[in-house]
Amino acid sequence: MTAIDGRIYVDGHRAPCPPDLQDAADDLEESGGVAWIGLMDPGPEDLETAAARFGLHPLAVEDARKGHQRAKLERYGDTVFVVLRPARYDDRTEHVDIGEVHLFVGPQFVVTVRHSAVPDLSAARDALEAEPQFLSLGPEAMLTAFLDAVVDDYAPVVAGLVTDIDEVEDSLFSEGSVDPALSERIYKLLSQVIALQRAIDPLPGMVQGLLRGADRYGTGGEVQNRLRNVLDHTLRVTQRVDGSRALLENALTVHSTLVSLQQNEAMRRMSSASLAQGEESRRLAEETIEQGEQVKKISSWAAILFTPTLIASVYGMNFDHMPELHWTWGYPFALALMAGFGVGLWSVFKWRRWL
Repeated sequence: MTAIDGRIYVDGHRAPCPPDLQDAADDLEESGGVAWIGLMDPGPEDLETAAARFGLHPLAVEDARKGHQRAKLERYGDTVFVVLRPARYDDRTEHVDIGEVHLFVGPQFVVTVRHSAVPDLSAARDALEAEPQFLSLGPEAMLTAFLDAVVDDYAPVVAGLVTDIDEVEDSLFSEGSVDPALSERIYKLLSQVIALQRAIDPLPGMVQGLLRGADRYGTGGEVQNRLRNVLDHTLRVTQRVDGSRALLENALTVHSTLVSLQQNEAMRRMSSASLAQGEESRRLAEETIEQGEQVKKISSWAAILFTPTLIASVYGMNFDHMPELHWTWGYPFALALMAGFGVGLWSVFKWRRWL
């Protein structure tokens, strides 16, 4: 036998419910009330039992067995199959945890199927039991209450994302340099917003579909009023999520632009520094060339003056036997030799442009 977590309601008030699925279905038929049957991570045989007892469509049962479904609402005769994707936000890790719950809504029952502890539907069930008059309106009232609870739980998720987006914007336009690592945070937040957007985007159409079929399927006026309220909340949530996605996409673009501008400014400063270094190097090279020219001139004149000095020093040696000492033309010859060497060296250096 299949163990269940279920309750039977008669005229909006709770009645005893057996812990076995088949017995609960038998008591439901006898009491004429409505039942909420919760199946947690059921096996194939559990779903087959529920399908047989409540007349669930095989395609819907197959979707519930596989899981990983998008949010949707499908009608199979007098049974509605609904997939909801509740969410919660971990602000520490900036991660949106998307859950999944399947609901089979029939004339006398609501069967919920979950494959994990998230979401916890007990709070929605307890709140519904506190309104026996509304609960007495039947399974559609229970579905509306579950929809309302799931949509309301999106509000803190969106609020957490908006707070983190505000922090991103503050970081973008704060004084000082732009942090290149900020793009990673923006991208991760954007991925979480997109995941939430995928979870909630079908909800407005689902609620509108219930409202369109209200007259055809005999939905009560109070249930329709609650559905309109749920639709209003759903539209507000989807608009905020759409706005958050647009903000993050713009933030990613702005951040990329600011990083590019910062890099361009750094390159400009480096180019300016390189130009300044080049100018300094050019000035030093010119000074070096100028110094080389001065050295050439000094060296040239030193060489020109060295030759007469060498000749004069030779004739200044006091030896007794020097042929030129007693030569009549010795003195003019020495002067001419000095002048000749000086003029010759001057001509060579001038030709080589050292002077």
